[in-house]
Amino acid sequence: MSNLYQTIGLIGKPNHEGATATIEALHQYLTDQDYQVLVENSVAQSVNINNIATASLTGIGEQADLAIVIGGDGYMLGAARVLSCYNVGVIGVNRGNLGFLTDLSPDDLITPLDAILKGKSRAEQRFIIEAEVYRHGKLKSSNSAVNEAVLHAGKVANMIEFEVYIDDCFMFSQRSDGLIVSTPTGSTAYSMSAGGPILTPNLNALSLVPMFPHTLTSRPIVVDGNSEIKLKLANENYENLQVSCDGHVILAVMPGDEVIIKKSEFTLRLIHPLDHDYFNVLRNKLGWGNELY
Repeated sequence: MSNLYQTIGLIGKPNHEGATATIEALHQYLTDQDYQVLVENSVAQSVNINNIATASLTGIGEQADLAIVIGGDGYMLGAARVLSCYNVGVIGVNRGNLGFLTDLSPDDLITPLDAILKGKSRAEQRFIIEAEVYRHGKLKSSNSAVNEAVLHAGKVANMIEFEVYIDDCFMFSQRSDGLIVSTPTGSTAYSMSAGGPILTPNLNALSLVPMFPHTLTSRPIVVDGNSEIKLKLANENYENLQVSCDGHVILAVMPGDEVIIKKSEFTLRLIHPLDHDYFNVLRNKLGWGNELY
């Protein structure tokens, strides 16, 4: 019987002792099972594997049927932004802290992975967003985000003045430290820390969470996921403004610029074990109480 997956990519944090050990163990297991294995270039230099086949992150996206990302949510986000452009399933192995996106434990990995490779799994599509910066009507820069796009100042506690439009309909103007536009995936990340709502992953919705607004009446709001969100920066702002995508990619913004945030055409295909339970993840990660009886 042929394998459900033929080529598997291994991606992990370079020079991380735990990630290195997991990649070496996975490579041995997968090659013994006759899978073609590609190790991402940057981590391949830090592992001790003979006859290793390597590829770039985009190369893994183009060639692999499945990608296994070893690391924390932060490393997963960086890989996910690239892999979402390809129809490749992604599994996360948690070598970080909370691990909302990384299901599998490195201490109990082979048994659930073996079941996934045999087709005993659940696939889930997570939408991502695009952030675009326009200056005088011309696109200056853009990038994607799995979790959130954040308008903020380059300096701490620096007030920003801007207007918010939803599908070209004026919503409000605001003076605050910035605004977080979060996907359901990102609702348990920076948005939650700022007091935003938790959105279950299957929702087609975006949350807008003000950062320290200069009014007591400003509150987070959830809008339709297909909405186009436009942020118009007032000309009176300081020049050191930014849009941060997942806290990794920084887009420079100037006073008078417009920032467009909307759903991307690409989605991230996450692969979960059959017993994956989102609410169980929340209980474990956030310390919520269990059933009383």
